[in-house]
Amino acid sequence: MKAHGSVFRYYDNVDTDVIIPARYLNTSSAAELASHCMEDIDKDFVKKVRKGDIIVAGANFGCGSSREHAPLAIRESGVGCVIASSFARIFYRNSINIGLPILECPEASRRIKAGDEVEVDFDSGLIHDLTSGESFKAEPFPPFMQEIIKAGGLVEYLKKEEGR
Repeated sequence: MKAHGSVFRYYDNVDTDVIIPARYLNTSSAAELASHCMEDIDKDFVKKVRKGDIIVAGANFGCGSSREHAPLAIRESGVGCVIASSFARIFYRNSINIGLPILECPEASRRIKAGDEVEVDFDSGLIHDLTSGESFKAEPFPPFMQEIIKAGGLVEYLKKEEGR
């Protein structure tokens, strides 16, 4: 599985209230959530994001509440991957559960810049910054977790497994 896109760059400690503000949590519509993704820190994010684009952030991305709305809003906005120095533990697990590809790579987090074109290979954990020519290595997920992400999340994975 691969992602390729332009980078949106954010800082350390981006919390779930910034990813999807609480005032929009009265809907269960993934499309509606996506339409407000990142708006409190980047008003133009939903206007600029294209399918496959990549968020690169600092440490502790997704801290705050345990809501699954945050990774869902990111995924549904079209983001192909989030790369961060580190993720909040619950956000990390919620991302896998809803099928949002994420990678921890402190070096890539420090060196990749906003607007860079980046390609990510989830199977190997290789991250290529096509703009700078640099490559980085993240620890890829084990195959069973990659299958959950490829299926679109835990629920979809279990449905697929039941059908076998």
